[in-house]
Amino acid sequence: MTDIWAQAALWLTLALVASLLSIWFKIATALSEIVVGTIAQLIIGAVLGSALLAGDATWIKFLSGAGAILLTFLAGAELDPVVFRKQWKQATAVGLVSFAGPFFGCAVLARWGLGWSVDASWLAGIAMSTTSVAVVYAVMLEFGLNTTNYGKTVLAACFITDLATVVALGLIFAPFTVRTLIFLGVGLVVFFVLPWVVPRFFKRYGNRPSELETKFLMACLFGMGALATWADSEAVLPAYLIGMVLAGTVGKDHALVRRLRTLTFGLLTPFYFIRAGALVSLPALVAAPLAFVALLLVKMATKVAGVYPVTRAYGSPKQEGMYTTLLMSTGLTFGTISALFGLSHHLIDQAQYSALVATVIGSAVVPTLIANAFFLPRHLMSATDSKTQPD
Repeated sequence: MTDIWAQAALWLTLALVASLLSIWFKIATALSEIVVGTIAQLIIGAVLGSALLAGDATWIKFLSGAGAILLTFLAGAELDPVVFRKQWKQATAVGLVSFAGPFFGCAVLARWGLGWSVDASWLAGIAMSTTSVAVVYAVMLEFGLNTTNYGKTVLAACFITDLATVVALGLIFAPFTVRTLIFLGVGLVVFFVLPWVVPRFFKRYGNRPSELETKFLMACLFGMGALATWADSEAVLPAYLIGMVLAGTVGKDHALVRRLRTLTFGLLTPFYFIRAGALVSLPALVAAPLAFVALLLVKMATKVAGVYPVTRAYGSPKQEGMYTTLLMSTGLTFGTISALFGLSHHLIDQAQYSALVATVIGSAVVPTLIANAFFLPRHLMSATDSKTQPD
């Protein structure tokens, strides 16, 4: 147990350093954690060995996965059903264009520009097509945009993009089996029943020191996550859907949401974001940078070419339209998941996997830094939310 406690202390110290850096440099904490994880893996790995930040331990994988699930759930719970009904056309259009551009563009690049196989090229397109709900939600929360109609519309568009990514991965590579049907059937029942059960259950047994609400929600999230992985899907997908269907109940319970955020951002997501950064091998990128640079440029270029005109067509000002476009250019969770799926199913080799993961993580950092530095819509931030930002 000594090694586990020491390793946990190291990871949370890195998270503390990342938080301080986010305050000093006025960037989102999620991004600073990714960068700190990348640099720490290089430095600490050279001094003390790579095992400390490899993230292969079961308990680290669990905390990282739990962070992704709860963060995705909170993002879904931020969706306002009223706003979504009003803005569903814009959210759907932005989400689908955000998926289609890099999906086809990066697949063509991988096949004809990098010489990858057909399967590897399609997988590259899938991995590059994603938008990171985790990163976008963390940035929105950091700047108080999650409570605005603008922020809720962007989060809805992120969901459409990632849903298209999951469907594409399933149709092209993952088998549609009896397990898939069972997962879909159970999911439909759960998504239909939870909005009726949760408010009544919480009203009768909630508001106690035992934190029954948190335990109930995590039991549902982890249970559906287990069923999703059993059916060869991903645990974060039902988490987002559960968050959406409970947006009218859990999402409006500000005290409960605040407690969930404390658990998620205080303990769990640092393991998720730092582990994501630690997956990047800087020496490998320096040795063979072509695939990384080309994929990142094509992903961002196709996102801009597709998303920005759509945002303008729906009446977004230039600044908000470009900010939306750059946030939709981010990637992390589903991109990394797609790359790992390809590696484990022998669709790509280790070098291709490293290039994809590095590009995915690069897309989590570069577009967001540009967006926050030059296109942050400060006029949408309320005075109260602005006071919570780093000085």
